[in-house]
Amino acid sequence: MTQSFPRQQARTRGFRLGVPRAFHVSPDGGRITFLRSKAGDDPVTCLWEADAATGEERLVADPRTLGADEENLPPEERARRERVRETAAGIVAYATDRAATVAVFALSGQVYAVPLGADATTRVVAAPRLVPAKTPALDPRPDPTGTKVAYVHDGALRVIDLRTGDDIVAAQAEGVTFGLAEFVAAEEMGRSRGYWWSPDGGKLLVERVDESPVARWYIADPANPDKAPTEVGYPAAGTANADVSLLVATFDGATPDDTVHIARTPVAVIPPAGVKLGEVAGWDRGAFPYLVNAAWGRDDLLLLVVQTRDQKTMRIVNAVTGAVVREDTDPYWTDVVEGVPAQLENGDIVWTAISGDTRGLVIAPPAKLGLAAPVTPAGLQVLAVIGPDGDDVLFTGSTESTEVGVWRYGPAGLDPVATEPGVHAAAVGGGTTVLASRSLTSSDLTVRISREGTGSGNTGTGDIASLAQRPNLPHPAPRLIEAGPTGIRTAVLFPSWHQPGTKLPVLMDPYGGPGMRRVVKSASMYLTSQWFAEQGFAVVVADGRGTPGRGPAWDKTIAGDFATGVLEDQVTALDAAAEEFTDLDKNLVGIRGWSFGGYLSALAVLRRPDVFRAGIAGAPPTDWRLYDTHYTERYLGDPVSNPGAYAVSSLLDDPQRAVKSVIRPLLIIHGLADDNVFVAHSLRLSSALLAAGYPHSVLPLSGITHMTSQETVAENLLLLQVAFLKQALGISAAAG
Repeated sequence: MTQSFPRQQARTRGFRLGVPRAFHVSPDGGRITFLRSKAGDDPVTCLWEADAATGEERLVADPRTLGADEENLPPEERARRERVRETAAGIVAYATDRAATVAVFALSGQVYAVPLGADATTRVVAAPRLVPAKTPALDPRPDPTGTKVAYVHDGALRVIDLRTGDDIVAAQAEGVTFGLAEFVAAEEMGRSRGYWWSPDGGKLLVERVDESPVARWYIADPANPDKAPTEVGYPAAGTANADVSLLVATFDGATPDDTVHIARTPVAVIPPAGVKLGEVAGWDRGAFPYLVNAAWGRDDLLLLVVQTRDQKTMRIVNAVTGAVVREDTDPYWTDVVEGVPAQLENGDIVWTAISGDTRGLVIAPPAKLGLAAPVTPAGLQVLAVIGPDGDDVLFTGSTESTEVGVWRYGPAGLDPVATEPGVHAAAVGGGTTVLASRSLTSSDLTVRISREGTGSGNTGTGDIASLAQRPNLPHPAPRLIEAGPTGIRTAVLFPSWHQPGTKLPVLMDPYGGPGMRRVVKSASMYLTSQWFAEQGFAVVVADGRGTPGRGPAWDKTIAGDFATGVLEDQVTALDAAAEEFTDLDKNLVGIRGWSFGGYLSALAVLRRPDVFRAGIAGAPPTDWRLYDTHYTERYLGDPVSNPGAYAVSSLLDDPQRAVKSVIRPLLIIHGLADDNVFVAHSLRLSSALLAAGYPHSVLPLSGITHMTSQETVAENLLLLQVAFLKQALGISAAAG
């Protein structure tokens, strides 16, 4: 029997199971390591390796054969997965040594090491072996030589010698953690790691996090009143962040009994001549409290990327000499860009910078980086740096915000790798490129291996297969338009059975805020929207101001106000879509969304009830004073010095104004275990609505976090939303 789309989407974790990901190319370009489950409904992720010349795959490690107990995850690992939105089980992260001869990963808090690069002819593959590390172990990573593995246990960073089994403490102190990223780094900066090996494996740069200044919040489980609330440190806007500092653990060699000794340099990273221990070399932690990234280079070059609390200034600091390598400033905020700084084989540093209204690629020697200008052309927005390949570097970018392409830049200049309409990503090493592509023609991910570098002369050697299920759903066929004078990128989807000339109620389905764009040339992005269309709606998805990919000026149009322009753009997109497609019934318009999209949905029915007849607000951040520092202060500033921005962006005063106008049905959905957007947001909005006499519905999800990955919850949430919308808009349940 064919599964319904809601059940299938829930079982496949949004059709992500069976999709290959986390590609790593060996330095010689001969092998690709990656993660993938064995089927599109199998949640257990395995580690695989493919031959770059033939595409032939072999299974490196299967968690089921290792007896892993996925239910026995340490709380810290569950939190890490929540930060990176990981919904699968099994091997969900791994790390390799420099030569990709060994891969290390954690399962149920235990560390495993497995050799890579076994003879593909004889198929002799050594089995993964359990590393005798202390449990639970978090974030294990081998050193570049493949002889040692660092990991975190009970707040301490430990190092185990794979040859001898010796397990020693590299950094430990009462009341602090070493080697783990703090909350705002993992949630908002995209930095999920807290330690870095030096290229020779002789040193470890270690992050020390003291959470004692951070306010303590509590997550209760009302469905199980016998359980004590969980205490978490949450740095809400305007409050104290964790105190982050660094030290370097230096391995000074081995004694005859193979015991490794470590010299610790507290706080100061590596002090140059004349700098006393305890002083900071170049990193002014008072003025630049945010540690954005760190990167070792050749000859013990150690670069730190640090940022001021208001995020208007970002520095690259040479932590060996204390010199400021580069400083960028912006009147609004400086952006965190994935993959930088990086170093090319010739020693040049890769960075990004804004010139005009374009974020471009910057490449220069360390001594000249401070004044270096972008080398890429105006209009090509650099989104992320994939990584170096010799003296070349690969990066993702956009010349049109509905597309993401891949480019290579090197001594020969700029070379397109994948610029066909769609969304592309890549991994690179040793002249081999792994290109992962999505388009509007298929919901599948295509993964292609190229051994001939990039450009028009590529010779593909094979594919890495995606085992994802195909949706039980008509293929999405979004009609893309540019709405209003600012060209708001908008997608309109119709039911496959729709007959032109027949009016349809409209469902706005936005995210609509900074950090994520929904209107892209990838069919997989529209699967849920198409399902809603099949239920009898014309679905409109619009990327208004602040959504990424169109350039710095567009990004910063939301500075100081999350509400006014963002909502206005949804109305503009609706009007333009209805003008372009006359079958849209503007008298029957609903809106749904999750997270920022949930905020936008509640905002829509409260402030524009003349347009929006019903709204579904999933996990909405209703009071931005309750959201975290790094995200919220970037856009709205400090709530003490800039209270007006928080007032205009808050929903809590809206019910009193809205009740004097037209009351529209509003369904609020929130997971009670959400540690990103706490349920307090929804409860405070509900209280304000009740105080104003504004009827509404609240659906609490017991045990659910910001992700709704549980199958029954994810499936039934879709069905409940359709039922609510049809009832609220007065549509027959049989329609569609």
